[in-house]
Amino acid sequence: MNDYGRFFSTNAGTMRESAIRQMGAVLAQVPDIVSFAPGYPAEDEFPWRACADVAAELLKGADGSVLQYGPTRGYKPLREVIAGLMAQRTVAASVDRLLVTSGSQQGLDLLARVLLDPGDVALVELPSYTGAITAFRNVGASLVGVRQDDDGIDFDHLAHVWTTLRHEGRRVKFIYVVPNFQNPSGSLLPLERRRRLLEWARAHDVLVIEDDPYRDLYFSNVPGPESTRPIAADDDEGRVIYLSSFSKTLAPGFRVAWISGPEPVLAKIELAKQAADLCTGGLDQRIVHEACRRGVLDAQLPRLRAHYERKCDVMSAALGRRLADSVRWVRPRGGFFLWLELREPLRSETLLSVARAHGVIFVMGSAFFVNGEGHRHLRLSFSAPAPDRIELGIERLGAAVTAASSEAVQGVESIS
Repeated sequence: MNDYGRFFSTNAGTMRESAIRQMGAVLAQVPDIVSFAPGYPAEDEFPWRACADVAAELLKGADGSVLQYGPTRGYKPLREVIAGLMAQRTVAASVDRLLVTSGSQQGLDLLARVLLDPGDVALVELPSYTGAITAFRNVGASLVGVRQDDDGIDFDHLAHVWTTLRHEGRRVKFIYVVPNFQNPSGSLLPLERRRRLLEWARAHDVLVIEDDPYRDLYFSNVPGPESTRPIAADDDEGRVIYLSSFSKTLAPGFRVAWISGPEPVLAKIELAKQAADLCTGGLDQRIVHEACRRGVLDAQLPRLRAHYERKCDVMSAALGRRLADSVRWVRPRGGFFLWLELREPLRSETLLSVARAHGVIFVMGSAFFVNGEGHRHLRLSFSAPAPDRIELGIERLGAAVTAASSEAVQGVESIS
């Protein structure tokens, strides 16, 4: 039997492969290619020795529960540690208002299934994180974009979008934002705009989904903790649902993240999670708990900030030398990404095919837009490649831009 289409659900028919994962096939085909595509943490900065010591101790067999099923909401001592981390972020979150997930992506998927009916509107930033776009679309939601400037959400455009949607009689459930070093734009939402967004959500009776995986990876030009203060810190009525993760700070292989939110929402998420996996990996949670308890995470963070800032500086300097006249970008103040805007008439789809031939890849900007835009943008990740590879990759990208620009100009001239 070859035709299974008649068995697939409507949602299955709308599923699309991640633009970032598509680049993985390219890596396998071209061994020497420089990849600026996936936002992977630097493997040489993983706390290998500390994690090996913790794992060896846990796997001695003295405690059978280490390899046993655990509670759906997560290992309680880990949730106690997370509650402490949340307090450091000035967010009041009791252990009972926390749920551990298999990465933040599972949290987004669970939230989509609990909050969105087919046709409901989810507001997202333009551009927005592709994983969130996928999770929300997979349940049949309608995604509507809100523009950003260099500092994040444009409230004039938000007002316009809201008025249009209300006039059309459409139901808006929430607005999804990544306020700290946004993926992909790298923007840092100012504190005034965070508070303004929360007030807007209260006035219009929508939820705020705050995704915050990069919060601890700020650079030296971030003035203080108030700059990365979570929106949830000022929420006194349970309107903000907050997600964060250990993937960018300890290691993504553990797949340990969390959701903080009001109890009625967490109770529904718990039911949805029981249907998905019953419980997050217990051994992973135990290792993360012990790593936090022993101070491994605290020791990691200063090193990671310095490490990623150096790489960002290397990429920014290389772009300045090679591509200052061809692209526009704003240096981020944290996180993993540089967001580039190409000059007309060059488009990222055209550039990507040329760049692959030159031995470098990135993610096209259109993957991050829900309104069909983004064709003149591209995302470069500086987190994983070594500095010398970053230099090489930007050199190759510069050559690709030169070649693609020449082809684009010739195409325009031939049409005219």
